[in-house]
Amino acid sequence: MCDLVARTGRHQQRYEAGCRLVAGCIPFKHRKCDESCGSKPKKIVEVLMISSQSGPGLLFPKGGWENDETVEEAAAREALEEAGVRGDIMEFLAFYYFKSKSHQDEFCPEGLCKAAMFAMHVKEELGSWPEQSTRHRRWLTIPEAVEQCRHPWMREALLEGFSKWHANNMMSAEEDHPGPISSTPAR
Repeated sequence: MCDLVARTGRHQQRYEAGCRLVAGCIPFKHRKCDESCGSKPKKIVEVLMISSQSGPGLLFPKGGWENDETVEEAAAREALEEAGVRGDIMEFLAFYYFKSKSHQDEFCPEGLCKAAMFAMHVKEELGSWPEQSTRHRRWLTIPEAVEQCRHPWMREALLEGFSKWHANNMMSAEEDHPGPISSTPAR
């Protein structure tokens, strides 16, 4: 049984210029490569994806950014609620625009969304979490995640945002001890 409860409702939802504001993250960890990688030990990056509640394919945790939290807090909350992980928000990757079929309301009748996506270095995987009865989580390599990703905008966030950031920043840094280096997006 999980003592944590997921937020519901839209009474604190943020909107900007007809778009619902969304926060999400690409949770990641490093796994040591086994002997099949050759003589040099190296680490492989894996990303955490979750099942969708409305169809096939996998997603990254994301959801509404509410007016009582920062965008980084919203991204971390969504990772906890939907995927059951805690970690360090490392970097703002970019804003991604998409159209939601299920979240149209009076403030956003066309379902347009603007998602702030972050890289999150996972420090803890919880045994129980608020949405565990409706979502399954799965660690994947980046090529596997590209194949399984349900939405084109999330695939773009993985390839153009996360993968480039990770290659430029994490591989040259101390992989065993990365610390948060978040830069807040301009609104």
